[in-house]
Amino acid sequence: MRVIGIDPGLTRCGIGIVDVAQTRSASLVYVGVIETAPGTALELRLLTVARGIRSILQEFAPQAVAVERVFAQHNLRTVMGTAQVSGVALQLAAEAGLAVGLHTPSEIKAAITGYGAAEKRQVGTMVAKVLGLGEVPKPADAADALALALCHAWSRSGSGAWSSAVLAGPSGVTQLTPAQRAWRAAEASTATSAGRSAAAPTQRKRA
Repeated sequence: MRVIGIDPGLTRCGIGIVDVAQTRSASLVYVGVIETAPGTALELRLLTVARGIRSILQEFAPQAVAVERVFAQHNLRTVMGTAQVSGVALQLAAEAGLAVGLHTPSEIKAAITGYGAAEKRQVGTMVAKVLGLGEVPKPADAADALALALCHAWSRSGSGAWSSAVLAGPSGVTQLTPAQRAWRAAEASTATSAGRSAAAPTQRKRA
């Protein structure tokens, strides 16, 4: 599945496209940012972003669109710009007939690193590792867009983003990343606890 991740921003709108196989392994297709100048009229800035996104959609033909869900911040002006660009992205996705997924920053971080409060540096490092890149994509908006695309692809491809996600090691043998192993361990622990809780009433009833 080919997914485009859009990290909405008025000054820099991050764009990341990945191809994700049935094994959940991923490869980079495109990464970049659409930039607009702060001194330009708002309508022209939104037009620039819209043209940029539309062009990329037409060139790379993704099958799904992932957009970061807008959330409240202290800087109202930043929130407004982000929301406006997010609206543009959603409209273009609908125009192209593409399914859209909205993901919160915590959801994205958890999917990529196994920790919902991870730092941007950690997210970028894991994105580079998952995609086999020699360095973290820059600027951060670009790396965030790729993380968003990966999060969406994995969430659609199975129960639990990391449940079956694999990477090919140097020998060609598939192996879990540290974050994937941590995610699996957490899932196993949760399942075990749930099983014990479910069994407890039965044991009391028999007594």
